[in-house]
Amino acid sequence: MPEEMNVSTPKLPRGARPSPRYRLSGAIPHQIIGTTPPSFIRIPKKLSFWGNSQYGDCVTAEEAFAKSCHDREIFIGDQEVISWASTNGFLNGANLTEVLDKMQANGFRINGSTYDDGPFHSVDWTNRAILTNAIYHGPVKIGVAADQLDTAYQKGNQKNGWFAIGFVEDTNEDHCVSLCGYGSLSWLAKEFEVQLPSGVNGNNPGYGLFTWDSIAIIDEPSVLAITQEAWLRLPTTVIKKN
Repeated sequence: MPEEMNVSTPKLPRGARPSPRYRLSGAIPHQIIGTTPPSFIRIPKKLSFWGNSQYGDCVTAEEAFAKSCHDREIFIGDQEVISWASTNGFLNGANLTEVLDKMQANGFRINGSTYDDGPFHSVDWTNRAILTNAIYHGPVKIGVAADQLDTAYQKGNQKNGWFAIGFVEDTNEDHCVSLCGYGSLSWLAKEFEVQLPSGVNGNNPGYGLFTWDSIAIIDEPSVLAITQEAWLRLPTTVIKKN
């Protein structure tokens, strides 16, 4: 019999480049604001790839996701996101801070309004208290190494609630995603109406992570293993009438 061919699934588009180190070292760090609930999640009713199934515009796609997390959900259409990224030179690669800079002055324009970002602060993602507080006021934009995320996404059902667990350290930052929730793994699984994988301790802390048109449940060690930078916009969305 002929040898069976090993056909691998193509990697999904990414597009993030590491922000300049001077931007990270010179950024104002987020300090805890008020009290932080023990668990919290934002799950927008409508999600999209926002171009990131075709283009390396993940840094801009994350901005569209962040707008959808507004108290009054704001859905930015794919074409507006793709057009904005293309116009600003971010369609196939950008670092996080240059997109954050541009979004403060010239955000998405739809239906007579412009949706900008507020000023942004760095977030210490290795400190759980700081990170969860930032997510509660967020979501939090992070730069990650995405190989293991890609594998988990391909193995999952690619609907909200797929699991990203057990990652090992990878510092090759090439993707931008968003942390939109936190809590125990059991609590997060309940929110997404999914079952915990066999052998996973549901009491362990985890996060909701948006990427590629869905929200995953990722355990804390995996966040620490792949994250290279994190940012909180305050406020996340500034609405200006044109």
